[in-house]
Amino acid sequence: MQYLSEYRDADVVAQYIDEIHRTATRPWTIMEVCGGQTHSLVKNGLLQLLPDNVRMVHGPGCPVCVTPLYQIDKAVHLAVEHGVILCSYGDMLRVPGSKMSLLEAKAAGADVRILYSPLEAVKIAQENPSKEVVFFAVGFETTAPANALSVIHAQRAGISNYSILTSHVLVPPAIEAVMNDEDSHIQGFLAAGHVCTIMGIDEYYPLAENYKIPVVVTGFEPVDLVQGILMVVRQLEKGEHKLENQYSRVVLPEGNPEARKVIARVFETSDREWRGIGNIPMSGYELRAEFSDYDANKKFKVNIEKVPESAEC
Repeated sequence: MQYLSEYRDADVVAQYIDEIHRTATRPWTIMEVCGGQTHSLVKNGLLQLLPDNVRMVHGPGCPVCVTPLYQIDKAVHLAVEHGVILCSYGDMLRVPGSKMSLLEAKAAGADVRILYSPLEAVKIAQENPSKEVVFFAVGFETTAPANALSVIHAQRAGISNYSILTSHVLVPPAIEAVMNDEDSHIQGFLAAGHVCTIMGIDEYYPLAENYKIPVVVTGFEPVDLVQGILMVVRQLEKGEHKLENQYSRVVLPEGNPEARKVIARVFETSDREWRGIGNIPMSGYELRAEFSDYDANKKFKVNIEKVPESAEC
């Protein structure tokens, strides 16, 4: 299968691994930003193949995992106390809140539904005009276009019983936060290819330049990752710090302009709390004022007290 099977070729992986062993002459610490990259590294046994002096550090992970307790509590509150039809992606349901998860709320009788797309939630709202429908909108920049489109579709169709609970997190501010941490020893990054497919790569040039670190955008298959690691190691060994795009078969420099327009129309950047990390300035999306009727926080005046960091962890 083109663009899949050849990126799972064990012989090609072995060649890149051998090259990493030959190239790395000093200890290097590299962070892969996305949980999808981590999953592939672990699933395919790639970490065990790397030389001892090339250390991979797992980054913030997936946006579901960094959703803070109080955001989960908001979703549970809406489903249980307000009786809304609460919709979200399946991986969101098991994430614990301070008292229960959405899956536990569902087991207790709340109307919590697993969907593949927020546009399905708009349809549910259209078919159930007497019920409020809330989509728990989580994700990196990758899922933002679909969530934004759901709001636009609802507005165009005059659907007033639909809203979203926004919990988007953005990757470049997270990389900046890592580098600003005085205890950080990260020397290079593997940037997430799916995010760059939407947003392009321009935001990463200043990161590479300002922090003097290599940044390589990669895909998620074994060949993608070991080639990306090799590209970072080559830069480190040469004392270079630049942005490179390993995932050029998918990621264009400008990303997806139409998707970016939709995001910019519906969302604006804001500060965001990350579970286990804390507040990262301008690292999230909130609905713009013109779409406030579709903001679940404002519609239901949700006021959930933030759980202290020590309790979150």
